[in-house]
Amino acid sequence: AGNAMSRLLRILSAIPTVTACIALFSLMLLTFSDVMLRSIWNAPIQAGADLTRVLMAVTVFSVMPLLSFQGRHISVDLLDGLFERFRLARYRDILVNLLCGILLIWPTQRIWVLAERSRSFGDVMEYLGMSVHILGWFIAVMTGVTAVAMILRGLVLAFRPDLIEASHD
Repeated sequence: AGNAMSRLLRILSAIPTVTACIALFSLMLLTFSDVMLRSIWNAPIQAGADLTRVLMAVTVFSVMPLLSFQGRHISVDLLDGLFERFRLARYRDILVNLLCGILLIWPTQRIWVLAERSRSFGDVMEYLGMSVHILGWFIAVMTGVTAVAMILRGLVLAFRPDLIEASHD
């Protein structure tokens, strides 16, 4: 049962990664095509700005919960040696994950409020005609899932650190 669950989690974690990869590749194709069309025929892709906004949001926010739970953020390691020397690295990681997870609750709420305001105003993207609030909802939900992921990571580090270390092997 543990092996099947592990395989299921691997498959589920691949979904946001593949989604982000497709969005990023689409963004690269869009940018290349827009530059070529603009340079050669003076005919830019009209919906380019709208598509860029959507694809950037999907690229960033679809993988944010997964990267947060895996602890794969970009970080500055100036004090890592000090924390490791005094055997405080785990406690630092617990505190940082719990604090950041809790702090992400506020932007999640604010983004949701702004998305609802956008919905009430009927805001749509200029060229795509897509409702802006849908993207806001996506960003809010993924930020909320990231908050939960960071809190869970902090709790796992606190009470079952062996699970985190086992996942990196």
